Amino acid sequence: MQFKSINDFLAHVQKELDHNRLILPSLPDIALKVRQAVNKGDASAQDIANIITTDAVISARLIQVANSPLYSGNTEIKSIQLAISRLGNNTIRTLVTSLAMRQLFNTQSKGLKDHYKKIWSNSINVASISSALASFTPHLSADEAMLAGLMHQIGKLPILVLVENIPEFKDHPARLEKLLEKAHRPIAKMIMKAWHVPEDLKLVASEYGNVNYNSGVDLPASYVDVVQVAFFQSIARTNHPASQVDSNTLLSFQKLGFSSDTEVLAIKGIPETIKNTKTSLSF
Repeated sequence: MQFKSINDFLAHVQKELDHNRLILPSLPDIALKVRQAVNKGDASAQDIANIITTDAVISARLIQVANSPLYSGNTEIKSIQLAISRLGNNTIRTLVTSLAMRQLFNTQSKGLKDHYKKIWSNSINVASISSALASFTPHLSADEAMLAGLMHQIGKLPILVLVENIPEFKDHPARLEKLLEKAHRPIAKMIMKAWHVPEDLKLVASEYGNVNYNSGVDLPASYVDVVQVAFFQSIARTNHPASQVDSNTLLSFQKLGFSSDTEVLAIKGIPETIKNTKTSLSF
């Protein structure tokens, strides 16, 4: 099977979807149930705790995160209900979704395992920076910024599923890497639509790499702006093709108040927040 262009590959993706031969990744069941319960607005802490405790792994991780430097208070949290009471329904909803997303990056394919690990590692890095950058955008939530960062490369997962049966990519890592970078954002747009994510998060995965993205000159920074800045900061001084982009040309940097010579990751408090978020998500 040969593809002459990225559009050819995207057409192949759509064909596989239309014939039910490719299933887009879906949010784990526990994340969907918690989001639905919180969004209804009438769920009690006990109701939400009852949903979360059906998953022992997520429950254990959530308590660990609630006691981490990122959220810790004066009293140790020993139960899911106490975590909900202290952190609030919205934060719990975002944390459960973030923790559950790790399941999407598991694979039985030995040949592609490193790609999944790399994407998850990159996602954690961008999510951690995004969470820290939320301090410059008080109208946005640090937890939602973290989730947005975790989602930013979700479009790569269906590509990895497809290339299992396409030797021209599976057996050629450099070619696969190029395909992942060029094709994942249009696919991410399909996933965000299928997941029914909130409107303010919907464009993150498809637009974070768009150097012409404009959330509105007269509007405050969006989650796309935050994740875009986080992404370009994460690849600075690397061999990533996009590392050559002049951040002065990106409206997102301006909207967060940064110039091209700003060392964002060196700003007081940022490194510690990034470290704490990475610790919370790395498991």
